[in-house]
Amino acid sequence: MMHRGDGAPATTLRTGTALIEEWLPIQELGIEARRENSTGQHPPPNRLHVWWARRPLVVSRAAVLASLLPAWQPDWPEALRQRFPTREAYHAWFRWLLGIHGDPVAARARIAEADARGERLAAGGFGYDRAFTFSPPEEELAALAHLLAKHWQGDYVIMLDPTAGGGSIPLEALRLGLTVYANELNPVAALILAATLDYPVRFGEELADDVKEWGNRLIGRLEHALKAVYPSDPNGLVHAYLWARTVPCPQTGKPIPLSPNWWLQRDDRARVAVRLLCQPEWPECRFEIVRGAEADRVAEQGTIRRGVAVSPWTGQVVDGDYIKREAQAGRMGQQLYAVVVKTPHGIDFRPPTEADLAAAAAAEAELARRLPGWLARDLVPDEEIPEVSNDPRPRLYGMTRWRDLFAPRQLLALGTAVEALRALESEIRAQLPPDRARAVLTYLALAVDKLADYNSRMVRWHSRRSVIAGTFDRHDFSMKWSHAEMAVVAAGKGLDWAIDQVVDAYRGIARLAQPARLPLWQRSGASPVERLRVTQGDARDLRHLPDGSVHLVCIDPPYYDNVQYAELSDFFYVWLKRTVGHLYPDWFSAPLTDKDNEAVANPARFAALGRRGRAQELARRDYERKMTAIFRECARVLRSDGVLTVMFTHKQVDAWDALAQALIDAGFQVTASWPVHTESEHSLHQAKKNAARSTILLSCRKRPPSDGAVWWDDLKGELRQRVRARAQELAAWGLHGIDLVLATFGTALSVISARWPVLTSQADEQGQPIPLRAESALDAAREEVLGLVRERLLHGQRVQFDPVSDWYLMSWEMLKAREFPFDEARKLALATGVELEREILTGARLVQKDRDAVKLLTPKERWQRKAVTVDGAPTRLVDGLHMALVIAEEDGVGAAERYLERVGLRQQNDFRAYVAALLEAIPRQRGTDGRLQLPEAHWLEVLRAHCYPDLAPPPQPEPRIVYDQAQLAFSERDASVDENGEEED
Repeated sequence: MMHRGDGAPATTLRTGTALIEEWLPIQELGIEARRENSTGQHPPPNRLHVWWARRPLVVSRAAVLASLLPAWQPDWPEALRQRFPTREAYHAWFRWLLGIHGDPVAARARIAEADARGERLAAGGFGYDRAFTFSPPEEELAALAHLLAKHWQGDYVIMLDPTAGGGSIPLEALRLGLTVYANELNPVAALILAATLDYPVRFGEELADDVKEWGNRLIGRLEHALKAVYPSDPNGLVHAYLWARTVPCPQTGKPIPLSPNWWLQRDDRARVAVRLLCQPEWPECRFEIVRGAEADRVAEQGTIRRGVAVSPWTGQVVDGDYIKREAQAGRMGQQLYAVVVKTPHGIDFRPPTEADLAAAAAAEAELARRLPGWLARDLVPDEEIPEVSNDPRPRLYGMTRWRDLFAPRQLLALGTAVEALRALESEIRAQLPPDRARAVLTYLALAVDKLADYNSRMVRWHSRRSVIAGTFDRHDFSMKWSHAEMAVVAAGKGLDWAIDQVVDAYRGIARLAQPARLPLWQRSGASPVERLRVTQGDARDLRHLPDGSVHLVCIDPPYYDNVQYAELSDFFYVWLKRTVGHLYPDWFSAPLTDKDNEAVANPARFAALGRRGRAQELARRDYERKMTAIFRECARVLRSDGVLTVMFTHKQVDAWDALAQALIDAGFQVTASWPVHTESEHSLHQAKKNAARSTILLSCRKRPPSDGAVWWDDLKGELRQRVRARAQELAAWGLHGIDLVLATFGTALSVISARWPVLTSQADEQGQPIPLRAESALDAAREEVLGLVRERLLHGQRVQFDPVSDWYLMSWEMLKAREFPFDEARKLALATGVELEREILTGARLVQKDRDAVKLLTPKERWQRKAVTVDGAPTRLVDGLHMALVIAEEDGVGAAERYLERVGLRQQNDFRAYVAALLEAIPRQRGTDGRLQLPEAHWLEVLRAHCYPDLAPPPQPEPRIVYDQAQLAFSERDASVDENGEEED
């Protein structure tokens, strides 16, 4: 018989290392995560309702399962050794439970090779469905339950997600047969959790028929009420109306239609645009549809760019302050400029007709008639948009109340939908049991939310895809000078489309959740335990959970300042409060969502206390304080042998410092970390904005009592050694850039958290040693990784670049972006031994600072600012290279070569090595014309081919793999929106 160290019988396993603390198939998980969220069909939970920064289902399942399963042991009981004779067999079973039923690494290589040949492989190239679609059969779930019961010495296992958000983690835990507690502060997310976890498990797929039936009745009532304001089209179904916001021309008083461009369609099928027409005698501009070459000629002749307009009546420049003043005075209007029609032959466009204009005017008049009564009955939002906000643009442009985010006909349609849903509620309650009626009403409310999401003044027409992009195409309230409007009552459009989307998403979730309906976990001799509990509340206070009652806390915490969830979700909260708030009175009793208790770094809450830097620091402290309290509560409810697994994705060290310090101060130590490459790296905006593409999984345990403090100076060498070894391992697996740095942070944290407290040689005012902050360990990790990366770029050559040129090289290599946070630039400067302000900003003028960010200047921009010159020999390698690239662009590559000969760089080994290193560091994405998109990359390649043909060009970036399905999922910013938040598409 096998015995535990404390004398437990052999029917249990030793509680030792968790699987996640020893092994995780990160390459396979990364591919499956990107496959899950690549072009095509999103997973069903993502399609149900907007929520931000959702984690991939396959990664969530892996995190839960690997945290609960024991690592393989050769001395397991006989029955287990027969099932899992080797570590490899055990790992294969784990991958199979995840739904990885092939070799995705090999498949990805085959797909890349086929893409290079211009071929498409059958069945997407993988040979099996996306991993998240797989639900283990009942017999395997029973085997899993048996193994976990032995390992954890109990009849059932409890998993807690205290900040559950959109529900990826608890859904996957339910699918594995676990008992699940899911908590969320935000009421909108709590409702999404109920709709994702509770109702699909309780009612199964059959509920979809009820939602569809009552949804059709709701559509019928809406059609009856609104048919007059949505005229039919003889050539097909109206798909969308396209509007431009207007302000009066300062000189003529006539409306200026504001749009950054006039594209309607620009894809492989057609080029279609609007031509703006103005005659002095007309009261307003008119529009005509143009195609082909003419569309290419006129489409970019927009009337506004970066908030500054040009009047088509006079040619006068209209500054942004005037536009804001007019908007705030209530004089910003809108003008219909095109109608999108779906014909039997596809999408087509036409200018607005008199009937279109009359219908819009009738809708505006009808809204004016109904609005007072609706406000009295609380059918439409009357709440003010908070002045304290990280995104002031709605208020800057005169939208002070939430209903102002909707054009008149949009608000008329939504108000009518809310009114009709309220009238329908009594009928639903009369025909369905109470809980089932509440579920049906909830999904109908989510459909109304979806209608609001795709039918506000904040949506845009996506001319490259010929679709309406929703309000939260980005994570903000970016101003849309031209916006789209849905045809709300057209067949297959508007509310009909929204209900079909919700019903389809529900069916998909119910199928995924089917295993959760199996009573696998039972108390001995009793009925199945309650397997799910969804709560709405502060994660710092989980008083409904006893001490030491939870086996696993798996948490995907708010990512510092990445998403202001409460600010954004107010858009939905004000509608849900009116559609189903009375069904969830404890959740929707407040005027708006709770910003004060939300665990995010929210500088707006502290803006009144000082300049922006002070507000940022106070926001960081507030986030760290709240996360510490959350982790302390997690420690309270976690068993002594329990596991805390944290998912985190953020590119800024400040975010990691705050999270790590919170973990350590709450009494945890990091036992393992795993990077999973979850995001696609080939979206166009990645060349402009740096972004972390890996989710880091941190496995943590309660820290045992300390034997005493250790000194940072004594620990630093061990940390650097372990970080370097881990970085070499991860680099061999294909990790690079900022992701490689972030992936080693877990290793650094494991070193210091296991030895805590760690003291520095600095003393406080009382002469006591100052405790180490996690940031210092992370800085040491970054320095070590930079050294390793530099060695790789130089292929072992012993070359020393000047510090400024080295900083420029490392900024491209590590951040892979022209723009990145100022603090990242500062930390990179510290790691490379330069002073950012004196040497990079003002001395070399390599970057331009804009508030909290910096932008790498192009060689031509530096030349125009006289940062580089042809006169004299350059003292920095980067200056000589940039001057050569400018000359190549202006006068040809032969002239550039002569310049390099003249200044003595052409044959210099250090310069040649610098060129070779930058060839690998600067992103080499190509446009549709095949040209390298970044000017540095293009002209550097030209220079290489002419001056250094023996230098092999870097391999092409791996072609984007278009899998058989669907990011974002509402989580990335769209490349067609510029950095000021104005639409470009």
